[in-house]
Amino acid sequence: MFLLLLRTFVIYLLIILAMRLMGKKQLGELQPSELVSTILISNLASISIESPELPVMGSIVPVFAIVAMEILLSALCVKSPRAAKLVSGSPRVIIRNGRIEQATLRELRFTVDDLMEALRAKDVFELDEVAFAVVETNGTVSVQKKFAGSPVTNGALNVPAPAARQPSLPMVCDGAFEDENLRAYGLDRAWAEKECERRGCPVQDVLLLLCNDAHETLLVRREGVR
Repeated sequence: MFLLLLRTFVIYLLIILAMRLMGKKQLGELQPSELVSTILISNLASISIESPELPVMGSIVPVFAIVAMEILLSALCVKSPRAAKLVSGSPRVIIRNGRIEQATLRELRFTVDDLMEALRAKDVFELDEVAFAVVETNGTVSVQKKFAGSPVTNGALNVPAPAARQPSLPMVCDGAFEDENLRAYGLDRAWAEKECERRGCPVQDVLLLLCNDAHETLLVRREGVR
């Protein structure tokens, strides 16, 4: 039993490392090659867990071979648009000027229900609100609404811009400094300590200290702390 748990733990760490090497795209919408790699890696990882009599290297070597191939293929696609198009395909327009491209729908094997479901996922429930829609290479649908259906922006209403141009980031999280975020806004730990002291809350009692690029802050104390 201990050996099985150990093998499972090793394979678990292996897959985390493999996903990290393959990049953040693996955690979002997958391209065809990325989906294939993910499926193969999961199947190879399960072999060593389900078959204790087989050596762990029987999973480790193929997994990292797939990771290496995926990294090389990604590098090739970056350097060669033709290779990227061959591997991942190209975006296809399915609604142009408010009109459904029915021939493209048939080529993509999209049903009308598929189209309406994709539009609803973009908070579009009326077809006549759509000016342009594209099926991306990862299968998602991007939608541009007609002018009448587009939301009003702050610029259109001449709303003055706030002092902050970038979002608030955690500078202290659960009593620990977030040095990378501090550096991003030209701050340091000394500033964070002074800000906490100014609020009457030592750093170790801070649940969250947020700050934006205008140095506007929000401090949240840990519960049960005076």
